[in-house]
Amino acid sequence: MASIHKEFIIEAHPDQVWDALRDFGALHTRLVPGFVLDTRLDGDARIVTFANGTVARELLVDCDDARRRLVYAVASERLKQHSASVQVFADDDSRSRVTWIADVLPNEIAPYISSQMDLGVSAMQSKLGREAA
Repeated sequence: MASIHKEFIIEAHPDQVWDALRDFGALHTRLVPGFVLDTRLDGDARIVTFANGTVARELLVDCDDARRRLVYAVASERLKQHSASVQVFADDDSRSRVTWIADVLPNEIAPYISSQMDLGVSAMQSKLGREAA
C-alpha cells in the first residue's frame, strides 16, 4: 500500500484552519476553492467535484475536535483502498502545521493522488493564509 505524506505550514491560527477543515461540506468555499468546484453532503459522505472533472464520494470516518483531526475514506471503482487523515497543529501563535496522510491501493495510483494532494495543499495555503492576512 502506498502511503503519501504531506506536511506544510499555513499562515493562519490553528483554530481558524481547523474550523475550515472540519466543515465537511464546505471544501469548495472554505478550504480549497478552485481545486474543488462543488461539495454536496449525502448522509455521512460528501460528493466532491474537483476542478479536473473527477467526482469522488468521501465518507466521514472521524472528526476529532480535541486533536483537530479529520479522517475520511474514498469508495470508488478505481481505488481498492483510500483512507486519509488531516491534522492541524500549532506551529506558533499565528501559524499552523498541517499533516495530511493518504493510504492508497493500487500503488500505481499514488503519483496521481500525490499530485492532486499538492494542488490541495496550495489551495489551502492560498485560501487560509489570505484570510489570516
